[in-house]
Amino acid sequence: MNLLARLIGTVCFVGYMKSAPGTWGSIAALPIGFVIYQVGGFWLFCIAIIVAFFKGWWATAQMTKGLENHDPSEVVVDEVVGQWIAIAPVFFAATRLDIDVTLLWPGWLAAFLLFRAFDIFKPWLVGWADRRDDALGVMLDDVIAGIFAAILVLILAAFFHLVIL
Repeated sequence: MNLLARLIGTVCFVGYMKSAPGTWGSIAALPIGFVIYQVGGFWLFCIAIIVAFFKGWWATAQMTKGLENHDPSEVVVDEVVGQWIAIAPVFFAATRLDIDVTLLWPGWLAAFLLFRAFDIFKPWLVGWADRRDDALGVMLDDVIAGIFAAILVLILAAFFHLVIL
């Protein structure tokens, strides 16, 4: 198997952690995303999501070529992309409000928990994408889970903003 595909697909071998590799992939996504945001701001972070999606799609296709299992547990690049989408509203808010993104830690926690819930339970469109049984489906189910989580993060932020006012 292509070493580059394995490095990308497993996020530098995080996917080989024994217990709950998807959760470890989501956890790894947070500091990596934070560094990207700190280096280049919100727009570089958005570009990183797009680049990671396409690299992840390629790596997943390479890693699953000839296998019956379309979504091996060690492939966690999809979790990174989905988690980044889920956390994007937090990074946007920090940029817009010109505040330290770490002050928005409740948003980080909500994004993490909501993304994991959507990724694990796979409701509606998340499950549809997962059932594609191909590399694109592996990536898309987490993209959709990330979008759903991001929407709920925005709703929760609006709700708590109204409650505080």
